[in-house]
Amino acid sequence: MSDIFENILGQAKVREFLRATVAHDRVSHAYLFTGPAGSNKTLAAYAFAQAILCEKKGCSACDSCQRIMRRKHPDVRYFAPEGVSGYLVEQVREIVADTALAPIQARKKVYILDRVDLLTTHAANAFLKTLEEPPLDVVLILLGRTRESVLPTIVSRCQVVPFRHIPAREAAGILSQHTGATTQQAHIAIQACGGSITKGIDFLKSSERMVFRTQVLEVLDSLALSDDWDVLTYAQDLVVKSQAPLDVVRGTLEEEFVESADFLAKSALRQIEARNKRLLSAVALESLRHMTAIIRSWLRDVMMVCSGSADLVINSDVMSALEQAARNTDVARVVVALEACRRADSAITYNVSPETCIDALLFEIREVLYGTHCTNKAAI
Repeated sequence: MSDIFENILGQAKVREFLRATVAHDRVSHAYLFTGPAGSNKTLAAYAFAQAILCEKKGCSACDSCQRIMRRKHPDVRYFAPEGVSGYLVEQVREIVADTALAPIQARKKVYILDRVDLLTTHAANAFLKTLEEPPLDVVLILLGRTRESVLPTIVSRCQVVPFRHIPAREAAGILSQHTGATTQQAHIAIQACGGSITKGIDFLKSSERMVFRTQVLEVLDSLALSDDWDVLTYAQDLVVKSQAPLDVVRGTLEEEFVESADFLAKSALRQIEARNKRLLSAVALESLRHMTAIIRSWLRDVMMVCSGSADLVINSDVMSALEQAARNTDVARVVVALEACRRADSAITYNVSPETCIDALLFEIREVLYGTHCTNKAAI
């Protein structure tokens, strides 16, 4: 039997724990996976779901495993906060009501709740009874950034599984080892994917994502000589291109929904429709975060050049552009631009219009790095 936990890279203790849990039939009703973004919590949650639902404890080959791997199994539900400040009470009540329903295909259901550090007290109160004593056919896997950021009433009802932070250099080494990429390519992928090894692997496999990275870097290089109309055009173009993966995902989901329509009840089809809608939203959000991660990586490299540490540059394939940007700015201004990038990430998470967010971010980077007269080409 293949090891479904082998791809939880950089988390040896987590792999050992999950293997032992499955091997000895010690699956509990509720888990809290804690760790920073990029530490492979979500990947581990889906691998664990495979082991729980598969008749062979995770063979990777059966229909159940294949559906879970593609994030399309009707009995593995993923949820993320839908409110501006976190989970909505009504959203949590719908999750609780759903847990009372019988599984559609498997003998159990697995619920994966992301960012439970954003569970408000009121929303958590609606969830506590279910978290403490869920139906016998339900396993809850909660994901949070740190144990301390999650409400104590949630923590006390879960088995806590800590994921460690993987330093960028180590992450790049792991990525290079598993893909055959050069050290430079691995570092670029890790930075472009916000530190995630799993996403870095997908990045290196996708020529479209590499092309998109080049387009983002070209826009950043052009900002110093761009007028307002240029910036608006850049933002619109980048948002459109960032959403290209949605078309592929949407087409696949529509095909699978049509295939399921003949043999599933209306209530089950409604659940699949809701799941597909959440999946598309997650893909759209992830694509935008990919763009802001590339922008942060570029800004970080400009700061390295400004501070005389060009040997630490990651995007060395655009070194001349980084040096040009560094000649027209300084470290303090780059720090302000990085903060603008963080705010844009936050706004995107809270469903602010993507184009508005990227418009504002590019304008602010241009203004902060180069000042109000940045379009004066003679000055540049």
